[in-house]
Amino acid sequence: MAVEADTQQERVTGRVWTVRLDPYGRPSAGTVRLSCSRPACADQRFPSAAAGRKAAVEHVNLHLARIRAGGGPRSEAWCGCRAADCAWHTPDVLEGRRGGARPAAEAVRCGGLVVLTVHADRAGRLWRIAETCARCAAATSDCRVLDTAPPPPRRSTPVPAGADQEPAGGGAAVFSDHAPSLNSPPADASSSPVAGPASVPGARIASPGGGVSRRAKRRGKIAQRTVPHDLQPDVLRVELIELGDAFRAYQERAEPDLVLLAELHERKARAFSLWAEVTGEGSLRHEAHRAQKAAQTTREMHENRVGDTVSGDDGPVVERLLTRSQAVHARTVLDYVQANAPHPEAGVRLAVLMLTLRAARAGTGNITGQDLTGWLQGDAERVLEQLVAAGWLRLPGTVAEALAARPEDPTEITVPTLLPDQPRPFGFGKTTRSRISGWAQKAVGDRKLRKKKLLPATRLLALYTAAHTRPDGRLGRAEDGGIDLDQAAAFCTLPPEEIPEHAELLIAADWLAEADTAAGRLRGRLTERVWPLGGLL
Repeated sequence: MAVEADTQQERVTGRVWTVRLDPYGRPSAGTVRLSCSRPACADQRFPSAAAGRKAAVEHVNLHLARIRAGGGPRSEAWCGCRAADCAWHTPDVLEGRRGGARPAAEAVRCGGLVVLTVHADRAGRLWRIAETCARCAAATSDCRVLDTAPPPPRRSTPVPAGADQEPAGGGAAVFSDHAPSLNSPPADASSSPVAGPASVPGARIASPGGGVSRRAKRRGKIAQRTVPHDLQPDVLRVELIELGDAFRAYQERAEPDLVLLAELHERKARAFSLWAEVTGEGSLRHEAHRAQKAAQTTREMHENRVGDTVSGDDGPVVERLLTRSQAVHARTVLDYVQANAPHPEAGVRLAVLMLTLRAARAGTGNITGQDLTGWLQGDAERVLEQLVAAGWLRLPGTVAEALAARPEDPTEITVPTLLPDQPRPFGFGKTTRSRISGWAQKAVGDRKLRKKKLLPATRLLALYTAAHTRPDGRLGRAEDGGIDLDQAAAFCTLPPEEIPEHAELLIAADWLAEADTAAGRLRGRLTERVWPLGGLL
């Protein structure tokens, strides 16, 4: 019993701090509650999710400062992830627990030194600080290792004088996921000529193969994951470590090299795909897929930055604001706005378009009074009141307060139909959202369009023509012979017979070089100054 008590005191459960943001009260109020798993931390309430997230990050940093002041992660701690059956990175385990079945001990293997980690979910609703093993930290997505505990000291047993000295190194091995087994069968008495504890083999001076010891293997990290020192095949382990070093070296470059970055993403996709096959971790496959998409996007960014020629090698070089895939997403947003604007009015549709692009990812976004007056001129107050009255838009205060918002203190808007608990109409990420929003802002706020004081319907037509162009600036696909006149008129909330008048206004504003509306098609060409805004078909 004394041995058992001493063993249990040697290992303590890894500490875990969980900070959460949850809705509080009526959903329309937008109030959130900040809670912490530590009993000493009282719940707090905040008027908005943004304020709650800021307070949550400060609360997490406060706990981290206290942990560091207390000595950091403890080398004698058990893996905190293992205490939860490794459910933080093994979804199947969590499902098994809900069904009542406990996973087999061999399903997840903890190992490595104890590390201090912090995990933040991508929705900005949960933060977790934990003492875990290095292997669980590497397997958990969006997990960052902040500190590593020193290896536990080796204990030596004093040998009485005159006694036959046995080789050192005996004892039960203790891993980060479990204590030594206390139910192991005793050694067979017949196997030893002397009664008492069984003898143990001596420590090896060198590995059987004469190679480098495990401790001499190089360690590394990539994408906030620690590469396991015993990962096989060894060529994969070396590739992951070198990739991590290459990405960190790239971040230190004075100038970006998108060709090199695309190659790094492709190497990462191949390496993580193999890593997933070796370990069976689904999160690694997801990371490999993301790396492949990042490589494709980076190549497109390089093509846009270098520019393409309009008419062979002798034509002007055009640096496009949107890639082809981003232009596809931009046209998807235009179709969504046309179908979901609460009022068939040009000013309302223009406001819905710009606000949708601000809130496309999470249903919330920031605007200033300058944004609103730039889009809608003197009609901004009436249009906003229409959107609020229709329930399409929520403001934390009055419309007048939103119009008075300054860049240093913007107004946070909420579009209920775009909140995370609603069906997602768009499949693009935050980078694409930002690019499309910037593209629309440049088109709607074009200097010459503002100078001509063109109405919202005309600026909607300018945006629509820019979104449907070929590399040479001509409108519509070559096989279609231009843009369908009825579709363009429907988006701009105009009768088809009024499109020629607004096209002439765009020619006068140096947006279109020419325009023709014969046979139900809008044919024409953007001026060269507008070619960078062309959303290539």
